[in-house]
Amino acid sequence: MVPDNVVETASLAGAGPAASKAPGKSASAYAAALLAIERHRPPGAPGADPRPVRSVGVIGAGLMASQLALVFAKQLGVPVLITDLSQAKVDGALAWVAAHLDKLVRRGQLSQTAARELGDLVRGTVDKNEYRNCDVVIEAVFEELSVKRAVLADIEPLLRADALLLTNTSSLCVTAMGRGLAHPERLVGLHFFNPVAVLPLVEIIRTENNDDASVATACSLARLLGKTAVLVTDTPGFVVNRILTRLFCELLQVIDDGADIELADHALDPLGLPMTPLTLLGFIGPAVQLHICETMHAAYPDRFYVSTSLAAIADARLRGYLDKPGTVLPEAAALLPAADAGNPPVPDTDAIQARILDALAEEVGLMLAEKVVAGPAEVDLCMLLGANFPQHQGGLTPLLDLSGASRRVWGTEFHPGSGFAE
Repeated sequence: MVPDNVVETASLAGAGPAASKAPGKSASAYAAALLAIERHRPPGAPGADPRPVRSVGVIGAGLMASQLALVFAKQLGVPVLITDLSQAKVDGALAWVAAHLDKLVRRGQLSQTAARELGDLVRGTVDKNEYRNCDVVIEAVFEELSVKRAVLADIEPLLRADALLLTNTSSLCVTAMGRGLAHPERLVGLHFFNPVAVLPLVEIIRTENNDDASVATACSLARLLGKTAVLVTDTPGFVVNRILTRLFCELLQVIDDGADIELADHALDPLGLPMTPLTLLGFIGPAVQLHICETMHAAYPDRFYVSTSLAAIADARLRGYLDKPGTVLPEAAALLPAADAGNPPVPDTDAIQARILDALAEEVGLMLAEKVVAGPAEVDLCMLLGANFPQHQGGLTPLLDLSGASRRVWGTEFHPGSGFAE
């Protein structure tokens, strides 16, 4: 059975006789309604008053940290401080900010005066003691638990008692990051998506240690940044990365078992996704995706597969399975495991698509059972805004209902009575 918190959403879907005759239109209307709701506070957010945010600190000087610094300055209009271990890295981040502002001026999206004022808001230093004046500090360093824990432990004693501490982790356990901190109640996950200025979703990861004021401040901050926030419990991968990684794992296992790369990669084309899975993997990077797969495998070893071909491609430092035009790289094809005569017959496109959709239906149902999010609507909001899943399909759960995957896996739909599966 689908978990109890899979709720009736017919009112959102606009379901009725007409909707049941045209499930595609109904799914599109459902998605449009989701996106049209103005969310001052995501479902499940506490009613506590948020603390004011008058200054922000960003730990790290890589691309994500630089993007965050600029978005904070532009949207909040407050001073932003960047630090890193070396002045050269800090200077590189400041140079990126300046270059990006220049680009916006050239495009006519920003005046010279506004660009200068924004640039003046962002400054850098290697002196971590300057964080003492920040209301919010967010770390955006390498996605490794031990690294993030060390950074947070180092910075916490320098902060004011009421300062909010944020991590921009994409899949790691926020609770584990907070172990050893004097005040783990103020550590909240704020997962932005790349590019930060473009993708409107923020996953806010709440732990059992958090106090209401810290979570309320994180939710308010997301709104002030112009983002749509979804409140997520502290589980591996959260929503978007958990679903996408399950998709990658199923596809790569099929490829490792001998399926043609192009056939497998294009099996989901009829769903209208923004790009093929292997194209997306090339943007993410094989080493990064391998690390995420390994993290998810450690948490759920029976469902998340670590691909031997992906490991080999990452080790060879290839850009992925495909070149930029989307053709299979010969070097990648050469790293695939040799076909085993004892393996079952290679599935066709329809079988690969059904396998992946069934896996996603299983994962969504389990996420709802774990109360990772409030309901299916939050899953769809995450996939629409964080992964660009097509609006005409309703995001993800209406598609799973329409394809029959929900019923095959759980015996019922995520949106019973909506008309998606008619």
